[in-house]
Amino acid sequence: MATKGLAHNLRLALYQPEIAQNVGAMLRVCACFGVSMDIIEPTGFPFDSKRMRRAGMDYIDFVKVEKYLSFEDFHACCGRRIVLLDVKGEQSLHDFKFRPEDVIMVGQEGSGVPEAVFEKCEQRVRIDMLENMRSLNVSVSAAIAIFEAIRQQSLTTGQQ
Repeated sequence: MATKGLAHNLRLALYQPEIAQNVGAMLRVCACFGVSMDIIEPTGFPFDSKRMRRAGMDYIDFVKVEKYLSFEDFHACCGRRIVLLDVKGEQSLHDFKFRPEDVIMVGQEGSGVPEAVFEKCEQRVRIDMLENMRSLNVSVSAAIAIFEAIRQQSLTTGQQ
């Protein structure tokens, strides 16, 4: 069921994404939930509209995408609380309280984020899963966190 007027101040930041198809999946999630996207370069693939259109289908037309040359550029311009999703996060997503203007950040598919970036993120959150599992796909993790942030906001604002 579609919901009219579903748009949020949340943002999703991708730290040096390596796989175009994952970016496409996250573009689709952002489009469907009214979330903007930040891409922190470099990417592991040529980031052009033709490739993104193939990976993100026509959903790219519905997402405001900002690109940054480095994490330092992104961090200097961000002006919001950065919530990093990471398997080493100190707090469980289950217990975490999102704010309406948070930036949810995901790291590279293969290695996450470097320690210096990890330390600069105000909040570091993990998605709990079975003990013997390494991690979820980055696009799945992003979707889970975005949905949880929106769910929490709807509880406080009454928006459904």
